[in-house]
Amino acid sequence: MLDGMSRPTALVTGPTAGIGLSFAHQLAAAGHDLVLVARNRERLEKLASELRERYGVEAEVMVADLGDRDALAPVEARLADPTRPVDLLVNNAGLGLKHKFLENTVEQEQYLLDVLVTAVLRLTHAALGPMVARGSGAIVNVSSIAGYLPRGTYSAAKAYVTSLSRWADLTYRDQGVHVMALLPGFVRTEFHGRMDVSQDSAPSWMWLDSDRLVADALKDLAKGRNLSVPSKRYKAISAVARYTPAGVQARFQGLGRK
Repeated sequence: MLDGMSRPTALVTGPTAGIGLSFAHQLAAAGHDLVLVARNRERLEKLASELRERYGVEAEVMVADLGDRDALAPVEARLADPTRPVDLLVNNAGLGLKHKFLENTVEQEQYLLDVLVTAVLRLTHAALGPMVARGSGAIVNVSSIAGYLPRGTYSAAKAYVTSLSRWADLTYRDQGVHVMALLPGFVRTEFHGRMDVSQDSAPSWMWLDSDRLVADALKDLAKGRNLSVPSKRYKAISAVARYTPAGVQARFQGLGRK
C-alpha cells in the first residue's frame, strides 16, 4: 500500500450511488485518496468509512448542493488549493427532469442547468489552474450520449459538457492535463428512479452496468482518450445519431422517460 504522502487524490461529485459510487470504489481500489462531494452527509460518511476500512485510503467528506453557488464555493476552493493537490476530478453529479420543458417550472430548469453546466464549468476551471501550474492532472466530465440527440435541456447541457471537455483537452493536453468526456447511455442506477421513471421505459439491451462502465472509462482515460463511449452498442448509436435528421430523432424523445 502506498503511504498517504504519495497516494494520488481524486475528487468525485455524486459518489453515493450509481456511476459515482463505482468511480469511488474503483479509484480507492487503485490507491487513490478520495474527496467525496454530495448533498447527503449520512450517505457520504457511510461511504467514506467503507472506503477507509476496505482499501486503507483517506476519504474526505464535503457536503454541498452543487446547484447552490454558495455551497459550490468551498468545493472550488478545495480544488484550487495548491497545498492539497487534486490529481483527478470526476464531475459526475447529475439529475434529470421527467417532463417536457413547459411542464417544468423555470426554477426546475434553472437548477438542472446549475448542476449539469455551471457546476461542471466552475469545478473544471478551479481544478485546471493548479493542474496546469504543476504540469499534471486529469478531469473526467460525465456527459451523456443524449448530447447528440434532441432531448430537451438535458441534452443541451450534456452537449455543452462534451464540447467543453474536448476543447479543454485540446487546449491543455500539451501542458500536462488530460480532460475526457464520458458519454454513457442508460445505466442501472438511482438516476431514473429519482425521476420516477421505470427501467422498463427503454429496451433491456440499452441498459449498462455502472461498474463495467467505469472500468472501461478508466481504461480509456489511461489510454489518453478525450472521449469515452461505453459498449459497442452505444458507439454505434453515437455514430448513427450524428447523421440522423433531427426530425427522426425527435420521435424517440419519450424513450426512457415513462
